[in-house]
Amino acid sequence: MPFTAGTLLRRWVLWVLLVLLVLSMLSTLVWLAGRYEVSQVQSRSERDAADAVGDIRTALTRNVQSLQALQFADRSAVPWSQDAAGLLREHREWVRLEWRDADLNLLAAVDTPFRAPVFARMGRPARQPEIVQACGVARRQSGPGYGASNYVPLNNGLGLEIMDLCLPVITDGQLTGYTVASYSLQEVLVNMVGPQLTRSQEVSFTEADGTRLAMHGTPRRGSRIFTAKQLLDIPGHAMVLRMDSWRAAPDFFPNVLTALVTAMAIALVTVLTMLARDMRRRQRVELDLADALAFRKAMEDSLVTGLRARDSQGRITYVNPAFCEMVGFEAKELMGHGIPAPYWPPEMVDEYGMRQALRLAGNAPPREGVESVFMRKNGERFAVLIFEAPLINATGQQTGWMSAVLDISEQRRVEEVSRASQERLQATARLATVGEMASLLSHELNQPLAAISSYATGSLNLLQDAALEDAQLAESLGSAIQRIGQQAERAGKVIKSVHDFVRRRDQAREAVTPRALLDDVMPLVILQARKLGVRVDVRCALDLPAVLCDRTMVEQVLLNLSRNAMQAMGDDTPHKVLTLSVRPAASNAVSRWLEFTVADVGAGIPEAVAEKLFTPFFTTKAEGMGLGLSLCRTVVEQHGGFLSHRANQPRGTVFSFTLPQS
Repeated sequence: MPFTAGTLLRRWVLWVLLVLLVLSMLSTLVWLAGRYEVSQVQSRSERDAADAVGDIRTALTRNVQSLQALQFADRSAVPWSQDAAGLLREHREWVRLEWRDADLNLLAAVDTPFRAPVFARMGRPARQPEIVQACGVARRQSGPGYGASNYVPLNNGLGLEIMDLCLPVITDGQLTGYTVASYSLQEVLVNMVGPQLTRSQEVSFTEADGTRLAMHGTPRRGSRIFTAKQLLDIPGHAMVLRMDSWRAAPDFFPNVLTALVTAMAIALVTVLTMLARDMRRRQRVELDLADALAFRKAMEDSLVTGLRARDSQGRITYVNPAFCEMVGFEAKELMGHGIPAPYWPPEMVDEYGMRQALRLAGNAPPREGVESVFMRKNGERFAVLIFEAPLINATGQQTGWMSAVLDISEQRRVEEVSRASQERLQATARLATVGEMASLLSHELNQPLAAISSYATGSLNLLQDAALEDAQLAESLGSAIQRIGQQAERAGKVIKSVHDFVRRRDQAREAVTPRALLDDVMPLVILQARKLGVRVDVRCALDLPAVLCDRTMVEQVLLNLSRNAMQAMGDDTPHKVLTLSVRPAASNAVSRWLEFTVADVGAGIPEAVAEKLFTPFFTTKAEGMGLGLSLCRTVVEQHGGFLSHRANQPRGTVFSFTLPQS
């Protein structure tokens, strides 16, 4: 039976019903036993309360008899006060005995010797309502009458609940007075209730609304209260006697039978728990298996790689949807199919059959896979890459082969497209190189062409100066024309150097002394310095070693940095000084480098400009192209050096670069 959510639900419902039935039976049994025990305890409390009320009634009756004996005593022999005092010593529950006339006027009174006079603080009015009530009942019934209890405060800050008993005095059939006895309700509980009842319980008098008037007994010692109430109805007054049993809850197992049934029920619950745990484990395994199957199915269905499984005889036992879509056959058409496979091209059946025989013989395929050609159902051929691995069962035995098939026909097409695109990119790169070379040529030819223009203009001026002598004129013109030729030759060298630079070829490097490099660029530097009013300061020792460099390109770096430095010193610079210096680099002892520096005293380079200073086509000049510093850094780095700049002190900027010694 397949595992479904409905099966799981039915199992859980049955188990829940069984567990609920057992728990209900156990709970009902224990509850009934507990209720029985509680009822037994409550019944004992009710009996104790009834016994206490009976004891109080009996004691009150005996007290009435004692008072009647006091009334009929011979007053000629013993005064009333002496007899009353004797009774008070015998009855601690009385706090006062009074003898009143028919109009309730006090004739004599005696207080108990066991405590201070109760009415000493508040007095004893003759017409106290409780006394009037009790005596009225006594007069009507011609017997004892009780008044309602009242609270009497004492001098020590405490108080007593007092109840008055009034007994009429009849002489010769006529009412001649009353005997009034004042009861302390606290002492009534102490002296009239048996100690066996108060040893483990608390007894108290309460009003109808539950207000406690007096209490006596053992303080609370249990966790549960069992309360019993009995009405103490006496002539003229009624009180409630409350009995509180401070006992622990009844035993959980009141008898052996209940304990035995409970133990059996617990054993049954334990067995059910163990069965439920086993069922949960089985369900967990089933769920894990179902999840694994669902996960594998979803994974196989989502793959674009074809999966094919074959048994030890070469029969197809499994194909995924990607493989079916790849070859154009449905799964039912491929399942169980042996050799030759329907997707083998007819012209390759023999070759594939031999390879299949080797595979079934146990020869492992190469890890990098095997390229083959499959045929779709419509006859179309396509290239595939096959990876095969042994198919191992749960016992560790090989039962066949699992193959992963990749359709690489699209990959082959993409490779062809990529090859064509690469050729087009190379052509585009060559065109970009041509543009770069043109930009660099236009930038670097500005200087020699400007020098040629300057010398040509000077020659024309010399020819037009009639004041010069012929010899001096000839010498000046010769020098100027020689300079024009040198700069024209220099322009050709620049074109060749830039051309080699763009083609990324190794330039012809030679050993040149630093002084020779500076001497070659000084005529152009001095020419521009005169126009701008800049003083040139050259600091180069004659004994410095030669450097290995492309002479023309390094001279262009010196010219470019010198020209930028002179242009950086504006008209507001007080003393324009351009300093060119050469010295051994700081790391000369290790790597043998020389450091060339070009320093100005201009306004310096702002931080925002310094971040983009060497970026191609970035310039702060109105007519600049933004390629000078970028070209300078490229030339220096091609020589293995490093071009940098820093602030000059007290003002200006210092550009420095390094070249290796020869």
